[in-house]
Amino acid sequence: METGQNSLGKEFPLQIPEFYNFAAQVSDYAVKHPDKKALIVVTEEETERTVTYRELVAYANRIGNGLLALGINRHDKVIVLVPRGIEAYGIYLALNKIGAVIMPCSEMLRGKDIEYRANHAGAKAVIAFPGSVKEVEEVRANCPTIEHFVVIGRQDGWIALEDIVTAADDSMEALDTPSGDLAFLSYTSGTTGGPKGVMHVHGWPYAHLAVAATYWLDVREDDIVWATAGPGWAKWIWSPFVSTLGKGATAFVYQGRFSPETYLKLMEKYPVSVLCATPTEYRLMAKVTGIENYSLKKLRSACSAGEPLNREVIDTFKRVFDITVRDGYGQTENTLVVGTFVGVEPKPGSMGKPSPVVNVAIIDEKGQVVPVGEVGDIAIDRNMVALFKGYLNDEERTARAFRGDWYVTGDQGRMDEDGYIWFEGRADDIIISAGYTIGPFEVEDALVKHPAVAECAAVASPDPDRGHVVKAFIVLKKGYSGSEELVRELQEHTKQLTAPYKYPRKIEFVEDLPKTTSGKIRRIELRMLEKQTLS
Repeated sequence: METGQNSLGKEFPLQIPEFYNFAAQVSDYAVKHPDKKALIVVTEEETERTVTYRELVAYANRIGNGLLALGINRHDKVIVLVPRGIEAYGIYLALNKIGAVIMPCSEMLRGKDIEYRANHAGAKAVIAFPGSVKEVEEVRANCPTIEHFVVIGRQDGWIALEDIVTAADDSMEALDTPSGDLAFLSYTSGTTGGPKGVMHVHGWPYAHLAVAATYWLDVREDDIVWATAGPGWAKWIWSPFVSTLGKGATAFVYQGRFSPETYLKLMEKYPVSVLCATPTEYRLMAKVTGIENYSLKKLRSACSAGEPLNREVIDTFKRVFDITVRDGYGQTENTLVVGTFVGVEPKPGSMGKPSPVVNVAIIDEKGQVVPVGEVGDIAIDRNMVALFKGYLNDEERTARAFRGDWYVTGDQGRMDEDGYIWFEGRADDIIISAGYTIGPFEVEDALVKHPAVAECAAVASPDPDRGHVVKAFIVLKKGYSGSEELVRELQEHTKQLTAPYKYPRKIEFVEDLPKTTSGKIRRIELRMLEKQTLS
């Protein structure tokens, strides 16, 4: 049992059951409320489809039975490369129900990204949408553990998801999974080497529902919840999937491209009552001319996560819609651990207070708690119930994530006398841009494959809309000179080798890079230079 002081000053015990299966919980809800809307899916052309809980669970059951018939079973790892939509919910529920391990992957990943994940995890199957087929096919021969290739629609050499669904029965019992069994394997960028495989177990959704969905998002059964994260990210598991379906609410799913005016119009047309979006989305909505003309009468809970939210954005939403956008902080490795929870008085600019079941402290390099007001590493009690179970196949990286009794987040902050935590910056070189987590190694690895690049360093550069963007400092090989044309060429080159959101929006050509005496690039100097230049 984990006990902590919650936002209201009361003791908050949480006991994870020995056996738990999230999909089974959703199925039980569907039996009791078969005609309740589970999903409202709207396309960019504004066509709409509604799915009830009974329909969603029956669809997931058919997928699950079909996957079992293929030979995909408990503990098998499955790469999921699908965008927002009904299929994502059905596939996730099906895999969870049969005890397979879900590997969320952005549909923007390139072939090499997919190959790395497949081989690192030993994935047995991949389920993709047509837009990802080309990337998978490029590396298919290099992924020997993948036995089954399933696609939405029809592609030569692939199994059609529709055929699986048509042939399978729509009823099935969920596997009685031990809470400690691996359920989700999400990959997150590291400062060196390839992405890290973050392991979460079946008991994780239970803890997340008890705390983040209840005390932060404040999801209730009669809500329409719009959480804008895509299925390739751990945040999709957090909010659109677990927090919404686990509370019996209705998920609003928009399949179009982001436009601040469109977002406001949709929230006006559909009575969205809970919104969870990135700081970038909030910033751009707050800048819309005539924002006062939009009526969001049903919106009662608005949350932001991914990076600190600007004070002016919070002020705008409070002034125009009488809504306090509540900040929250968490990582792929845990859950929402710090935030402005329901009942907590906001301190604009702060991250909020620790979660009801999380012992959070600011510690020094020796693992000792620092005095109030002093900057140090934001750390979490290593026994916290929703903490990850380690990095897959990487004991060294897992060990480095801990310092004594603490898991060290990699972010720095300070705690004030009232228990609020204030973000001070990354302790490492990770770049967070518009909610995306980007490792500099991935960007640099792509850039140095270009014939003009001798060496490079990627860092975060402050940006008013995205919080930060990727900036690359590049040393060119002899015979090459910097130009706008070369900048565009390098940007396109990066997009072709890794997920497009990682490309450097800024490029500066330099004679050399700052390094330590041992030859390591000192990215911290480049980050500080960017802050000074733009301040």
